[in-house]
Amino acid sequence: MNVAVIGLGLIGGSLLRALAAHGHHVTGYDIGAATRRAAAALARAAEAPPVADPETRPVGIKGGWRVADSIPAAVEGAEVVVLAVPLPALPQVVAELAGFDGLVTDVTSVKGPVRTLLGDLRYVGGHPMAGTAESGFLAADPHLFDGCAWVLCLEDETELADWVRLAGLFTPLGARIVPATAEDHDEAVARISHIPHLLAAALTNLIDGHPLAGALAAGSFRDGTRVAATRAELIAAMCGGNEAAVRRVLPGVIEDLTGYARRLAEPDPVGALTPLLHRAGELRRGWPAAQGVPVSLALDRSSLLELGRAGGWVTGIAAEATGMRPETDRKGS
Repeated sequence: MNVAVIGLGLIGGSLLRALAAHGHHVTGYDIGAATRRAAAALARAAEAPPVADPETRPVGIKGGWRVADSIPAAVEGAEVVVLAVPLPALPQVVAELAGFDGLVTDVTSVKGPVRTLLGDLRYVGGHPMAGTAESGFLAADPHLFDGCAWVLCLEDETELADWVRLAGLFTPLGARIVPATAEDHDEAVARISHIPHLLAAALTNLIDGHPLAGALAAGSFRDGTRVAATRAELIAAMCGGNEAAVRRVLPGVIEDLTGYARRLAEPDPVGALTPLLHRAGELRRGWPAAQGVPVSLALDRSSLLELGRAGGWVTGIAAEATGMRPETDRKGS
């Protein structure tokens, strides 16, 4: 398939490399000239003939790609365009897609605003739940999507054939395709990504001006604050872009913390806190859900969305979809 990837940061660069490794004809573009040069240099290394000394050839490179110097040049002849730029950059990028009649998807961490912005294009919203604390093309990894959940949105206006085509493109990369609406997606990621980023930032602030606390910090602090090291601009773009869902969910988190504070003020704080913490412990020990049971389902919107809402995912596409449903929800298995 001919695919164009616009934006060659961690996600876009990893997707460029993964698709090329799977035999697709891929063209990349990035607004940064240095990034384009790095991507082109790696592409030349990928296409180079074998060398006598394998240590002189970069490790893990398979397949080649082309790097264009503009968005129109990148999308010319493409069947699928993947937008892998931050949300604030999307309006300018979309403006340069004028006249493109192929299929467009994206990897943005919020779906409602992108759906509105791309309404006139043939669009299927996407979001691979993959990443690291690193950023930029040099951090790109063609195996980044192995085992990751990749949301593909199914709206009333979505052409099922387009959704199926993208599912067939991404499942060979190791992704687990999760069908969802943009609204359901944005509520879910507010809970498991956007608010956790804000909480990590708040927790990290606890060592500001307290060097002793920083010296004593160990595993619980490290695990609870890891994503605070993400670039501030990316966190702000994620949370600000999904502000409606974040504002709906955040009061519940604040209420939980306030409840802990009230229990700590009781005569027996240990006894008062313990019941509140039991449920959280049960939820965390039960996550992630067990591997689940295999399912086969019709390629229709309602069946696919029901699977996604149950926490299941699609693993393959043929005459019907094959997938997995968590063991905690066997309905329809």
